[in-house]
Amino acid sequence: MMCLESDGSSGSSPGCGGRLRAGDEEEEEDGERGCCGRGAEGEVQTLSGRMNPPTTGKHPERAAALHKAPSLGRARVAAAGILSVGNVLNYLDRYTVAGVLLDIQQHFGVKDSGAGLLQTVFICSFMVAAPIFGYLGDRFNRKVILSCGIFFWSAVTFSSSFITEQYFWLLVLSRGLVGIGEASYSTIAPTIIGDLFTKNTRTLMLSVFYFAIPLGSGLGYITGSSVKQVAGDWHWALRVSPLLGMITGTLILIFVPAAKRGNVEQLGGQLKARTSWLRDMKALIRNRSYVFSSLATSAVSFATGALGMWIPLYLHRAQVVQKTAETCSSQPCGTKDSLIFGAITCFTGFLGVITGAGATKWCRLKTQRADPLVCAVGMLGSAIFICLIFVAAKSSIVGAYICIFIGETLLFSNWAITADILMYVVIPTRRATAVALQSFTSHLLGDAGSPYLIGFISDLIRQSTKESRVWEFLSLGYALMLCPFVVVLGGMFFLATALFFLSDRAKAEQQVNQLVMPPASVKV
Repeated sequence: MMCLESDGSSGSSPGCGGRLRAGDEEEEEDGERGCCGRGAEGEVQTLSGRMNPPTTGKHPERAAALHKAPSLGRARVAAAGILSVGNVLNYLDRYTVAGVLLDIQQHFGVKDSGAGLLQTVFICSFMVAAPIFGYLGDRFNRKVILSCGIFFWSAVTFSSSFITEQYFWLLVLSRGLVGIGEASYSTIAPTIIGDLFTKNTRTLMLSVFYFAIPLGSGLGYITGSSVKQVAGDWHWALRVSPLLGMITGTLILIFVPAAKRGNVEQLGGQLKARTSWLRDMKALIRNRSYVFSSLATSAVSFATGALGMWIPLYLHRAQVVQKTAETCSSQPCGTKDSLIFGAITCFTGFLGVITGAGATKWCRLKTQRADPLVCAVGMLGSAIFICLIFVAAKSSIVGAYICIFIGETLLFSNWAITADILMYVVIPTRRATAVALQSFTSHLLGDAGSPYLIGFISDLIRQSTKESRVWEFLSLGYALMLCPFVVVLGGMFFLATALFFLSDRAKAEQQVNQLVMPPASVKV
């Protein structure tokens, strides 16, 4: 006639397979089967029968927690929503520059390689700062770091809108400083969501968060083009995101909870003291699923960075060659291509993230390796349609946009899944460092160099040919043909991830078990 039950606020005991947590997916299951023999109505199963414990007394907080569960669940969803809005603004600010790239080239008198340098410097500073914020995010108040990062890049972006044509180097420097501010957000925000939700709910919330990437990117093109047209000056395009950034940073400080690391994991709430940074790095480098998925993410970053920077300009040059558009000789330049590309990016981002999450959920019923396999299929399929963009653009802009639509949908399908793979194979106290290192690697090997590299190759081809509108178009197209080959390589890395995914996930679960503190006391 006894029931073993832990006094700790989290964790498990020998007689308890799980505990009720507000907002957890396991909550409903635990309510049905009970904990330590506790029935759905609060009954306690003993060896001799059942008894109903009083709802007040030594543990009145348990009954109160059950009443607070719906409000806690709503608060977590609201927090995830605010973090997702912040991610939208990060990418809106990043791609506003791409939306007015033709105007920037006209204003400062720079060639393709100089224009590509803006994004390259941004990403270089981003990837250098990411590991630093990963270290801080595993050890200090995460929402304060997030808010300070947003306030910083908002102030720098607003200031950069007043730079005159003699100081292009100052615009390049400002983009580098913006990269430092945005690194804090992209590194830490996913780990907070990972500590607020579990399993399929976490996949859904991460899908919403990563949908913000194509949504923000598309809105960046649309905002840059639209504000430029309304104001008659591209500088005003850089003054929209800072205002929204200040508001979002304030909302994060007020409404996002300081989630305990690993709090909603089955055993994460009682993790012992975290390991050293050096030990974390060694463990991540030995984690094969993490390494291969990071390399695959680098391929995605390479392609999205290059295509996002150059496709609107490439399509404009294609129309000039087809004599359906005029070359921009004075500001403001045409906005049609940026608007269409931005709208396509927004919609394909939504469709891709939803498709990826849905396909993964269905495939998990068939195989436990569903996550990396869905990513691999999406990457390999995307490479085909990215390649067809440059074939179609020579004769049909509509055909090129169709290929962009399908290629982007497949490419965007893996973003949330990649983040979920990391959550499965890395223990909670190491996740911010893991996200930071993955971010550093993906940018170092991906979009840190791809915009500049494409511009450099384009300029190199044009120097070896006669000056003409046709070769302006062809040289950029030949340079962009590098992207589908890199995407194929990324698909191969996801296939390699699938080989080691199950063993690395089991290792992570075992490590969490080893790091769990024993229950404070056991009552008999």
